[in-house]
Amino acid sequence: MDGIVMLREDHKTVEDLFKKFEKTHKDATPKAKRALVDNMIKELTTHAFIEETIFYPAVREEAPDTTEHVLESVEEHHVVAWLLSELRDLDPGDETFDAKVTVLIENVRHHVEEEEKEWFPEVRKNLGRNRLVELGEQMTAARSKAPADPLALTSAKA
Repeated sequence: MDGIVMLREDHKTVEDLFKKFEKTHKDATPKAKRALVDNMIKELTTHAFIEETIFYPAVREEAPDTTEHVLESVEEHHVVAWLLSELRDLDPGDETFDAKVTVLIENVRHHVEEEEKEWFPEVRKNLGRNRLVELGEQMTAARSKAPADPLALTSAKA
């Protein structure tokens, strides 16, 4: 699978979690909210890890015209990592829990929209199918190395 297809699948997985949270959070038990948000944390941390350690550096090197987008994306990941770390340690019954999840969702949706509509087509044109397949293989292999702690991402540089 090519790297962009993999990242789009990750985006869909996370969007499904977001929709489930939006649909159920008002009636969900704290335990159910915790499980759903913990899943978001895991998915988003792994996704950001493979982007920042494999995809972004390759794109920066091979499509230097996209460097500005890569740098902005890393900063967006940084904001999301802080939100994830706060949510990881926050009781689902806390009055700010749902608001933090909502801000997380808004930030990630903005990031995904920019990537999918503006950046991915340019990356695909610059790197080509074979290179994207190579990156997809590297990203698949790296998934198991993703940190559990979202703040570990803040030290990664693309």
